[in-house]
Amino acid sequence: MDFDDFYRDTARRLARYAYGLTGDPVEAQDLVQEAYARAWQRWRRLSGYDDPEAWLRLVVNRLSADRWRRLGIRRARAAAEPPLPSVSPPSEDVVLLVQAMRDLPEKVRRAMALHYLLDRSIADIATETGAAPNTVKSWLFRGRTLLAAALDDPSAKQKEEVARRAR
Repeated sequence: MDFDDFYRDTARRLARYAYGLTGDPVEAQDLVQEAYARAWQRWRRLSGYDDPEAWLRLVVNRLSADRWRRLGIRRARAAAEPPLPSVSPPSEDVVLLVQAMRDLPEKVRRAMALHYLLDRSIADIATETGAAPNTVKSWLFRGRTLLAAALDDPSAKQKEEVARRAR
């Protein structure tokens, strides 16, 4: 497979994954572009991998982690400046979901993005993250519980209590 075919086959999935990690479509696009630029530079070696898309997700994940670290500095600077208006405001549900995703621990957010945005199986996520399948299941359960609680789902209160006791 040449790089152009690889890009066409994987670009949409990788963009969804990056958006799931960042909650920001512009930042997600930047992460994806950077990941593909790095992949293109290493394509000869990368094309021989069993799953080059997993390598791309790893790059996006690391770039995203760097972004979250820098975000604290940006927030301090941005507090002094008024926020820029968005082009078209997202719906209230999207805003609440993105905020809730941002509040999740990084490993839980990553597992949720892989599973629900990229339709990756628990076994695939376990392989990619180096965690046991039961750990991935735990992350997904915890993520669903925390999201439901953050989105004020009345049935989530009970699940949240169960998750809190399990810790």
